[in-house]
Amino acid sequence: MTKPPEKSKVVRKLRCAVYTRKSSEEGLEQEFNSLHAQREACEAFIASQRSEGWVLVRDQYDDGGISGGTLDRPGLQRLLEDIEDGLVDVVVVYKIDRLSRSVADFAKLVEVFDRNQVTFVSVTQSFNTTTSMGRLTLNILLSFAQFEREVTAERIRDKVAASRKKGMWMGGVPPFGYRVENRKLVVDEERAEHVRWIFARFLEIGSGTELAREVCMRGLRTPRGNRIDKKYIYRMLSNRAYIGEAVHRGDSYPGEHDAIIDREVWDRVHAILQDVRRQHPWDDMR
Repeated sequence: MTKPPEKSKVVRKLRCAVYTRKSSEEGLEQEFNSLHAQREACEAFIASQRSEGWVLVRDQYDDGGISGGTLDRPGLQRLLEDIEDGLVDVVVVYKIDRLSRSVADFAKLVEVFDRNQVTFVSVTQSFNTTTSMGRLTLNILLSFAQFEREVTAERIRDKVAASRKKGMWMGGVPPFGYRVENRKLVVDEERAEHVRWIFARFLEIGSGTELAREVCMRGLRTPRGNRIDKKYIYRMLSNRAYIGEAVHRGDSYPGEHDAIIDREVWDRVHAILQDVRRQHPWDDMR
């Protein structure tokens, strides 16, 4: 009696979506960049699991130049929408921090994965989120990823503080009367004359409201083309950059840039400002 042939095992097809991310835009213009490298590694991993029914979905979910500290990413949001629509079974990434650098955010993502019976796989960090040990491993790795991000942020803050103490310009919108050249503040003589007039005129009339009217009549505007109002004028009058100083967290240090206003004028203006504050404490001049 012949033995009937065994039925071949039916392998369930698992639709795999690759997600890639890079925090900075540096290098994204290259023909083969970090996003391509991540995708290539993930696609190779999926191909190695073809016998398990893994197939690559056509859609690409990429976020270039976006931090992993937020979930507000176009590529990630499209991926989550497709997961909710039942179009994805497995999410594949190169490393877990490509998906998120925040433990709290990743917990939200895992909740979405679990609700839709989606498995999460990291190519370089093998674990399965459907097991308790896999979840423990994931949380440990995420904790280290978040720790690394916080340490990096602290280093950046320390670098900024050290640079400001040396009087260096650390970016942002330059004060009215200055422009930025080679990462340094340089006096813009045309606008600097307006700054000197504003300080001198305030010494004469002692009123930010009246001065704002005169500034408007002169047609002066901010570098961005906005109207210069009373609050903007009071911020100018209180900006220590005009006396050649750099400020960090309330402390002032000698700046690398040249002053526009001399110290004697500055002191006289601030004597008037103190009187204004005493007489009108409700008037926000900052």
